[in-house]
Amino acid sequence: MKQVYESSSPRDGYRVLVDKFWPRGVRRDVARIDEWLKDAAPSDELRHWFEYDPIRWSEFRERYDKELHGKEEVIRGLRIRSRGKDIALLFASSDKQHNNAVVLKEFIETLK
Repeated sequence: MKQVYESSSPRDGYRVLVDKFWPRGVRRDVARIDEWLKDAAPSDELRHWFEYDPIRWSEFRERYDKELHGKEEVIRGLRIRSRGKDIALLFASSDKQHNNAVVLKEFIETLK
């Protein structure tokens, strides 16, 4: 996981933006993003409810995990396209511990 505002590195591997909206101030020609997986981002309703409030983190994780169970094919497709490479899940949030990439990473790791 990595903030999209951080410089890219060869160690990133396959760079995937996992937010629904393109991050402010990031030029598409400079971002070096291999894939924009907005279909795996939290729903608008969930995103607006959460508002990156750490107090709501536990419930956000549960709700987003339920949403991800409906998007398993999208996640499997990512795993197929990135096979054999490291994956950097890119997010725009300033909170590195409380964002959708954290939940998505855990979901990807448990998906068979």
